[in-house]
Amino acid sequence: MKYILFLGYFSTNLFSDILYFKDSSLVYTSGNLVEIIIILFSPIFVTKKFTYFVSFGLIIKYVLVGIFIQEPVVVFPIIITIVISIIAFVLLHRILNYIKALKYSYDEQLEGIVKGVIATLELKDPYTRGHSERVAAYAMSLAEATKKYKASELNYFYYACLLHDIGKVNIPDAILTKPGSLTDEEFDIIKKHPVVGAEAIRDVEGIADNIGVIYHHHERWDGKGYPDGLAGENIPFLARVTAVADAFDAMTSSRSYRPALQFDVAYQRILDGQGNQFDPQLIELFKQIYPEWVQISKTYRKGVDLRGGEKHENS
Repeated sequence: MKYILFLGYFSTNLFSDILYFKDSSLVYTSGNLVEIIIILFSPIFVTKKFTYFVSFGLIIKYVLVGIFIQEPVVVFPIIITIVISIIAFVLLHRILNYIKALKYSYDEQLEGIVKGVIATLELKDPYTRGHSERVAAYAMSLAEATKKYKASELNYFYYACLLHDIGKVNIPDAILTKPGSLTDEEFDIIKKHPVVGAEAIRDVEGIADNIGVIYHHHERWDGKGYPDGLAGENIPFLARVTAVADAFDAMTSSRSYRPALQFDVAYQRILDGQGNQFDPQLIELFKQIYPEWVQISKTYRKGVDLRGGEKHENS
């Protein structure tokens, strides 16, 4: 709407000036308070594109008028427009920096809260230590490799990955840390954690936009996953990304009932899941960035007690 309104003013004012002063003995007079207000208030829309559009639009208007009526006096309003535009850009820059500072402050607070929640989950289940951070790092690496997203677009996806297992706070400790096989009833309880987790973050600004990551990260490409049994491209894309990361970290981490698998074994099992458990196109990307994942694992496990592993619902 703001572009339409400005274009309406621009075209009306341009043609009226040209028609009125062309072939006229009157001295050209233009430039008014309205234009100064338009330029000075353009930063309130907090977009450089619109401020550029307004500033250059008005400059072009005076240039065109000067060409058509052959009147050098248009140089004066052009200079005034440039000066006012500089002031507008200074204001816009200050506004953008203020917003950036607010966003950074919010993100830091949110990250602190998220990591605090993860620490609480680790107290409940020591076998989750480091799992969330590694899964988030793997998932970010794979998501960036798709080249579908800018880094800024993946900011809240990262937080969602950190919280992908938050629903496990609702699972009894006896089931969560059970060293042996789960009964059907116990596994049914385990399968509820994506639903509980999604409900927990439903009203959290930013992370809620990635609720599908938490709700659907245990779905399978062949439709045999949970909680909804979605298949193929019906599964949210970033949930498919998280599923690969979650499975890889689960296999390469120690459990109460088995040691961690070797990286080459886990790598082959991920490849074996191509087209049935995992999105086949994502596995092709996984092959390319696998060395990066190995390095991520080494970095995140440094200083972590490797006797602590991950949960056993991904076995």
